[in-house]
Amino acid sequence: QVQLLESGGGLVQSGGSLRLSCAGSGGIFSSYAVGWFRQAPGKEREFVAGVSWNGDRTSYADFVKGRFTISRDNAKNLVSLEMNNLEAEDTAVYYCARGRYGSVSRITAQYGYWGQGTQVTVSS
Repeated sequence: QVQLLESGGGLVQSGGSLRLSCAGSGGIFSSYAVGWFRQAPGKEREFVAGVSWNGDRTSYADFVKGRFTISRDNAKNLVSLEMNNLEAEDTAVYYCARGRYGSVSRITAQYGYWGQGTQVTVSS
């Protein structure tokens, strides 16, 4: 059974940085796209960033471009999200998800497996 485990969340001041990690196990990880999504209280889950199966294509939401970087290491079944210059509006639970296909997508329904999430809180 595919399992995804996020780590690296926490409390940081505005302008600070965090690095989130998503470790995959229990199935084939390297053949599928992986995405990061987030959900703030009272809001819908939204796409943050995604990476294709081999890492050659990435996609970012407009609100994070230039601040966040997604990368993957298929040898370790690991996908990371480096987040810099964090803002209070970035406060949310961040989820990683394994795609149904190898190409990266921004659509939630294109992801079939989800982690439990990690809380990111940015104080202003």
